[in-house]
Amino acid sequence: MNKKSAIIIGISGASASGKSLLANTIVNELGSDQVVIISEDSYYKDHSNIPFEERAKVNYDHPDAFDHELLYNHLLQLQQGKSIEVPIYNHSMHVREKETRCVGDHTIIVLEGILLFVEKKLRELMDIRIFMETSLDICLIRRLKRDIKERGRSLDSVLKQYEETVRPMYLQFIDPSKRYADVIVPRGGGNRIAIDMIKAKMRELLGVVQNAKS
Repeated sequence: MNKKSAIIIGISGASASGKSLLANTIVNELGSDQVVIISEDSYYKDHSNIPFEERAKVNYDHPDAFDHELLYNHLLQLQQGKSIEVPIYNHSMHVREKETRCVGDHTIIVLEGILLFVEKKLRELMDIRIFMETSLDICLIRRLKRDIKERGRSLDSVLKQYEETVRPMYLQFIDPSKRYADVIVPRGGGNRIAIDMIKAKMRELLGVVQNAKS
């Protein structure tokens, strides 16, 4: 078997638990162009073939809402040193954009998303699995601010979705998946100790891979 050319670090946890903040903080502070972030959200299935009213009713917190097969195949290609075209998802309209984002030639892939550890073959591709453990009331407050400000949602629609799918799916799928984590990070993406520990491990991995290539 060929030596992997990319290391995959998975960051999972509840919606608005601080996954993106942790991922972005680590990547920005590492300051390496060898590290890239990919969001599981980019792999939501495209629902442009159904009316908007129907798209809005889809349970976006269930594993079936994602095209995990495409994500899996893309990760395999990245591990083989190939480039991929990551979908761009429009959260306001619940559809994929026509444009894509080219990703390739990176040593470390930081993958973040709510249901990454649920699929066995997905989590087995990951070299490190990190779970963000943040209290649900804090997650709800963050989600309200984000969805209203960034995604054009109303207060009522965010609360309705939270009660009907977000919280139930967290309890059914996301919380049980933390048993597959190598590291559990409490208190969200601003946890300084966790950030520094993960950065140190990533620097070590970068060095190992770069030495293997030289």
